[in-house]
Amino acid sequence: MLVKHIQKRLWEQANASIAEHSQGFFKTGIGEYGEGDRFMGIRVPVLRKMIKEFKGLGLDEIAEVLHSEWHEQRLLALLLLVDLYSRSEERDKKDIFSFYLDSTYWINNWDLVDTTCTHIVGNWLHSRSRSILYKLIKSEVVWERRIAIIASFYFIKREDFTDTLMLSERLLNDTHDLMHKAVGWMLREVGKRDIQMEEAFLKKHYEVMPRTMLRYAIEKFPENRRKAYLQGTV
Repeated sequence: MLVKHIQKRLWEQANASIAEHSQGFFKTGIGEYGEGDRFMGIRVPVLRKMIKEFKGLGLDEIAEVLHSEWHEQRLLALLLLVDLYSRSEERDKKDIFSFYLDSTYWINNWDLVDTTCTHIVGNWLHSRSRSILYKLIKSEVVWERRIAIIASFYFIKREDFTDTLMLSERLLNDTHDLMHKAVGWMLREVGKRDIQMEEAFLKKHYEVMPRTMLRYAIEKFPENRRKAYLQGTV
């Protein structure tokens, strides 16, 4: 009954034209990274407003909501999970963290990862061993690799760059464009806080970095500095 009720509330907000746009934007065609994903057509701000409505859900109930073919239902479940994590005691946070990593089959597009993993995976690992991140970057599943690098954004925000840079170095040979963008983004975030740290990494690796990764990393650089990296004249 719970899932049916949530689906009913979601369908009340659905928009066919938004759904059609999302199908293309999130690359759901044959052979694309989001192949087969289905959309109701609901904007993220609308889903965020629904958190208050279903705030009382426990972990088992959120799991039931998460196991859906509909993208927005999975996103709502993950937003509810983040909210539950933020309100939970330490012992319960561990269970939520474990549940999150056990549920990557359903966390299967970049927005689902980016919206949630920092708040759960990054938060939990901040004061603990981060070895699981180095296992995740070896996964054949791109979303698990993306979780690993994006989770480090939590550390970056706290002026802790070591794992981001180590993970980025290990991901230089990743073949997926979504990983090139993710690593470049995290390097750019490091640079916002410590440009010397980012440039030290770039000077060592920019000649072998995937072009997209490099472009993302230097996006905010002054024009002359950006051109120097792109032209290999640093």
